[in-house]
Amino acid sequence: MTALRSALFLVGAVLVTAVFGVLVPLCGIASYRAALYCARMWARWLIRWVEWSCGIRCEVQGMENVPAGPAIIMAKHQSAWETLYIEATFPYQCWIIKRELVWLPFVGWGLAAVRSIAIDRASGQAAREQIVQEGAKRIAQGLWVSIFPEGTRVAVGKRGRYGIGGATLATRTGTPILPIAHNAGEFWGRYAFRKRAGTVQVVIGPVIQAAGRDTLSVNREVEEWIEGEMRRLNPERYAGA
Repeated sequence: MTALRSALFLVGAVLVTAVFGVLVPLCGIASYRAALYCARMWARWLIRWVEWSCGIRCEVQGMENVPAGPAIIMAKHQSAWETLYIEATFPYQCWIIKRELVWLPFVGWGLAAVRSIAIDRASGQAAREQIVQEGAKRIAQGLWVSIFPEGTRVAVGKRGRYGIGGATLATRTGTPILPIAHNAGEFWGRYAFRKRAGTVQVVIGPVIQAAGRDTLSVNREVEEWIEGEMRRLNPERYAGA
């Protein structure tokens, strides 16, 4: 039954993504905000679809921590679920993504239309400067910025290296960081076809202020909060860590 439901989700997700992969760029011709709205609708459709087809729901703690003004979202990355959740839930945002994603059909077209910041992760300092320069422009436009500091999906119970791109943008612009922890990988594993029914636990942390601070201490605080919450959510996964 799990395989059948996962196949059903995949078929629906491909169809929805193909439609919105064309609609988002077309809306972008009319206006940037129209493209952002359309991208949000795509994410909301898929969040509902995975709930209906695979039984993946969520419980959220900490919504009261979400600030009124622009923030930089830094979240744990275990699956594709959290990408959809963040896009569907928070104010209009710009994503910091690896450059290869814009080459994907449909998804890549949409990412380009909403002006994601596509970086070459191997370029080091140049990538960080690109994040700061382009991210500052998006924040000035009133957009949020979302980034997965580990850079790629990490298996449940594991910790990736936390890059400093998001923290650098925060300290250079004085923009607060909103950290997010979750255990979506328990139900939608990284690159996994099979999706297991269950309730994702999402924890939205208190805002981390970055103005007037050094980048490394801010990045360390983000990492310690996220990884501490991960151990609280699933202590059994980290028993041997």
